[in-house]
Amino acid sequence: MSTDTHEVDLVGEEVVENIGRAALFAALVGAFAYVSFPNPFSPAPVTLQVLGVFLAGIFLGPVWGGASLVLYLFAGAVGAPVFSGGAAGFGQLVGATAGYLWAWPVAAFVVGAVVHGGLTVGNPREAGLVRLVGAMLVGTALIYAFGTVGLMLVLGMGPVAAFMAGSAAFIPAEAFKIAAAVGIVRSDAFVAE
Repeated sequence: MSTDTHEVDLVGEEVVENIGRAALFAALVGAFAYVSFPNPFSPAPVTLQVLGVFLAGIFLGPVWGGASLVLYLFAGAVGAPVFSGGAAGFGQLVGATAGYLWAWPVAAFVVGAVVHGGLTVGNPREAGLVRLVGAMLVGTALIYAFGTVGLMLVLGMGPVAAFMAGSAAFIPAEAFKIAAAVGIVRSDAFVAE
């Protein structure tokens, strides 16, 4: 009988690193929830969380960017105070802002897929400005669409009122977040290896 032992990797090093990065971006989106102020034109507040959604898709790519936002939603649903203003619980996923929350994993996936040109993750700094901004505009449109439908379903708003409160009211804030994301991607502080 042999007493040799062999080292077995149950999970590859790359998977472990990606899970860690996804958790980090989930935490970042949760931290951005605390930068929140009321929007006088909408029942949903303005937060920096969409910036975190953009960055997750850009830096982690579509699969892990989307996964990071699924992890974020799970953490908030089970009680971590990561939703807007420190809210927590499953009720947030069926409340007035539910449409936005459910859109975030989809938006991160789409932003990552557009920036990287598919499922393979490359260096986001190599993406042209038009591709980078275009990806975030598509992500924003998805978030607005989900948010508007959520307001219609949860609050019983009509389509025009829901669009005005759920989308149009946020355009100036989203322009700032897109500009901030471009600055972060182009910054020397975030040079991909």
